[in-house]
Amino acid sequence: MLGESKAFSGFAAPDISKAKEFYSKTLGLKVTEEHGLLTLHLAGGNNVLIYPKPNHVPATFTVLNFPVDDVDLAVDALTKRGVRFEKYNGPEIKTDEKGIMRGNGPTIAWFKDPAGNILSVLEAMM
Repeated sequence: MLGESKAFSGFAAPDISKAKEFYSKTLGLKVTEEHGLLTLHLAGGNNVLIYPKPNHVPATFTVLNFPVDDVDLAVDALTKRGVRFEKYNGPEIKTDEKGIMRGNGPTIAWFKDPAGNILSVLEAMM
């Protein structure tokens, strides 16, 4: 029934203007706003909806992944734009000084948007 539907994902943010600035200026994504909702226009024709939620509580999992050819280069470039990468030192997830996890699945680095939503850059799967 829904096999032909062009589904999309979405998540919340308490401040749409802060989200718009972060996603458009810091991350360099094409972002449109209509009726108080943001649409992120991602490569490949994919869209993600960001909707306002005043009592927003960030998810404890990654809500959006950005595959990249070189995680180190992406982390360096985003760090220069003010993005702060998460550092983990747990039994299952350990990151290096740059915030990159290596050798335990795909090379990946996590960061948060202004609403605390967890995003990542990860090694593109061929």
